[in-house]
Amino acid sequence: MEFQPLTPDRWRDLETLFGPRGACGGCWCMWWRMRPKDYKVRKGEANRQAFRALVAAGPPPGLLAYDGGRAVGWCAVGPRASLPRLDNSRNLAPVDDQPVWSISCLFVAKDAREQQVATRLVRAATDYALAAGATTVEAYPVDPPKRQVDAFVWTGLLSNYLCNGFREVKRRAPTRPIVRFEA
Repeated sequence: MEFQPLTPDRWRDLETLFGPRGACGGCWCMWWRMRPKDYKVRKGEANRQAFRALVAAGPPPGLLAYDGGRAVGWCAVGPRASLPRLDNSRNLAPVDDQPVWSISCLFVAKDAREQQVATRLVRAATDYALAAGATTVEAYPVDPPKRQVDAFVWTGLLSNYLCNGFREVKRRAPTRPIVRFEA
């Protein structure tokens, strides 16, 4: 498996991976990037266009995982400041004033699930953030009491992070920890 930043020349790979619904319900990885009322209006094609423009403008907003030349996974990673919706979340509000990079979204092709793609994407995204100058990488996984439908674990499972050296730093809701990896 190899991991590559999402650049304009890889856009078609992302479109193929996400499919016509934009990964989940027309999101196109825009959920954390806009206010709730704006997101509701833009679901679907408008989100696809907005995300494509974001990719074209750079820097890359995340990584694609490739297996045999086919994109099988996506991980959004970048400075938390690029994800304004996080600041308005009661459960995921900033822990402190430390500048962090955030891993905010994971998506794995249905036929590639249960193969550690998400866990490997977390490691690759962490390495990518550190190489870009981050000293702290933060994430917002779910920690459900029982198995969840895949669509509900789009921020990853707590186990995807703990096995990659992240530690829990805050939990304001029973199933939503905030975890960090510090260099």
